[in-house]
Amino acid sequence: MVTSQAPKARLGYIDWMRGLACLLMFQTHCYDSWLGGAARQSRFFMYSQLGGTFPAPLFLFLAGISFALVTEKLRQKHALPTQIARVTILRGAEILGFGLLFRLQEFLISWGWAPKSDLFRVDILNSIGVSMMLMGVLCWLANSSVRSGGMWKRPCSPAPPVENQLQAGGRRQDNMRLILAASATAGLISVLTPMLWTRWRPDWLPWPIESYTDGVHNLGKPQPWLFPIFPWAAFAFAGLAIGFILQSEWTRAREVKVFSAIGMGGLVLIEVSRWLNRLPIQIYPVYDYWHTSPEFFLMRLGLLLLILTATYGWCRWGAAQWGFSPVIQLGQASLLVYWVHIEFVYGRVSILPKHVQYIPRATEGLLVIALAMLTLAYIRTNAKGWMKKVGQGAARAEARVS
Repeated sequence: MVTSQAPKARLGYIDWMRGLACLLMFQTHCYDSWLGGAARQSRFFMYSQLGGTFPAPLFLFLAGISFALVTEKLRQKHALPTQIARVTILRGAEILGFGLLFRLQEFLISWGWAPKSDLFRVDILNSIGVSMMLMGVLCWLANSSVRSGGMWKRPCSPAPPVENQLQAGGRRQDNMRLILAASATAGLISVLTPMLWTRWRPDWLPWPIESYTDGVHNLGKPQPWLFPIFPWAAFAFAGLAIGFILQSEWTRAREVKVFSAIGMGGLVLIEVSRWLNRLPIQIYPVYDYWHTSPEFFLMRLGLLLLILTATYGWCRWGAAQWGFSPVIQLGQASLLVYWVHIEFVYGRVSILPKHVQYIPRATEGLLVIALAMLTLAYIRTNAKGWMKKVGQGAARAEARVS
C-alpha cells in the first residue's frame, strides 16, 4: 500500500540527486581552478577530478527523468502528441538559449582575453537543451501513429468504466513504446559515438555545428572536455526510459521492488562493461574506453542506476527529508547555482587566486562557495512566497486604514 509520504519521496529523490550533482560540480571546479603546484599532482586532486566525472551524466540523466514526468503530466491532461512535442521541444530550446546566453555572458565578462570561439563552445547547458529537443521529437514520433480514439485523443469529460479500462491499457502500451524507443536511442548513440569521433566525423560541416556531434570545437579533433550529442545525449535518453518506468501505475504499486531491480540492473551493467572491455577483440578501429566506448557508457549508466536506488532509499527511509535539506535545496535551483558559481570560481571575480592554492585553503574556498550557493538557492526558492506574504500584509494594512 502506498503511504501519504510516497509522493514526497518520489519527488524528493530527484532534487536530492540533482543537489548531489551540484556538490560534486562545486568541488571539481573549485579544486581545478585554485589548486596549484604539488597539490595538482596529489592523489587528492586525482580523486576530486574522478568525482567530477559524475555531475554531467547526472544532470543529463535527471533531465531525462524530469522530461518523462512533464510528459506524463501533459498526457494526464489529455494533450495530443503534437501539443506535448511543442511544449517539450520549446522547453529544450529555452535551455539551449540559456546555454548560448551563458556563453555570451562569459565572453563579455572576459572581454579582451577570451577568444571569440568560446561563444560556440558546446557546454553542458547546450547539451541538455539539444537532448531535450531530441527527446521531444522521439516522443512525438513514438506516439504520432496512435489511431484516433486512443488515449491521446480522448475527451476531457469523464469516461465510462469500460472506456477507462481501455484507456489504461492504451497508456501501458504507450509507456512501453516510449521506454523501448528511449532505450534503443540511448544504445544507438553509444554505439555510434566511437565512429563519429574518428572515421565518420562530419568534418564537412562548419565546426560550430560539427561540435554538437563530436565536440571538435575549432581544434581539429574531438575534445573530451566538451559535451556533444555523442555520447552525452545517451544519458538523457536512458533517464527518459527510467522516467517512464517510474511513472507507470505498475511501478507505483511496487516501488521498492522496482528500485531494487534498478539497482541490481546497475550492477549487471557494470559487470557487462568490465567483461566487454576485457575481450581481446574490438569491433572499432579506434578504441578509447574512457571517452567514447559503449563499455564506458554502460559503466557510468550502471553507477547512475546505483546512485538512483541509493538516493531513493535515503529519501524514503533515511534523514534526507528530515526538515530542511541543503542538498534538496541546491537541487531545486541547480540551473541558477551552476550559472552563478562559475564566475566566482573560474572568472575574473574568483574568490581565490587561481592555480596557487594548497588543499586546505582551496577547501575553505569550496565551503564558502557551497554556503553562498545554498543561500542563493534558498532565496530563489522562497522569494515568491515572501513577496506574496508582503503583498498580502500590505493589502490587509490598507484595508484596515480604509
